[in-house]
Amino acid sequence: MSAEPETTPPSRFLPSRRLRALPMIIFGSRWLQLPLYLGLIVAQCVYIALFVKELWHLSWHALDFSEQQIMMSVLALIDVVMISNLLVMVIVGGYETFVSRLDLQGHPDEPEWLGHVNASVLKIKLAMAIIGISSIALLRTFIEAGNLGSGRAGYTEQGVMWQVIIHITFIVSAIGIAYVDRLSDRETRHHAE
Repeated sequence: MSAEPETTPPSRFLPSRRLRALPMIIFGSRWLQLPLYLGLIVAQCVYIALFVKELWHLSWHALDFSEQQIMMSVLALIDVVMISNLLVMVIVGGYETFVSRLDLQGHPDEPEWLGHVNASVLKIKLAMAIIGISSIALLRTFIEAGNLGSGRAGYTEQGVMWQVIIHITFIVSAIGIAYVDRLSDRETRHHAE
């Protein structure tokens, strides 16, 4: 009977010495974020209720609505879905990155992006989601504001201009985040070589 060779885990998994009290408290403090993520799940439920309300309103009045009103209702539904997607990214990605692993490897419903999520990836995904939400809001404003001079829609030229400036700021910020992240990755790879 041959003895199997003893395998030792990599050194990073070996328990060094027990954490002292202060580092243990600091490391454990990440669990204080758990109620925040649970609160976002409650917010997700609120968005589900809002979606159902908007969908019911659209379905009930579809024959009475003009094409523009139907388009506005559909954009409102898309807006709710995009905000809900943003919530999922923050809940799942934030928990995985900052609190604890979800251990979903091999699960058929594991999100594709979760396998390589880190703080940088999460920032870029959130920035892109915010741009998408802002785009929908801006499109709704353009459609509703059709007649700026009439004042019917309650939009002023200056108000629309500020929405465009804010949207452009989101885009520039996302480009800046992606650029800094790319520089950081390049620097990390350079030091690894």
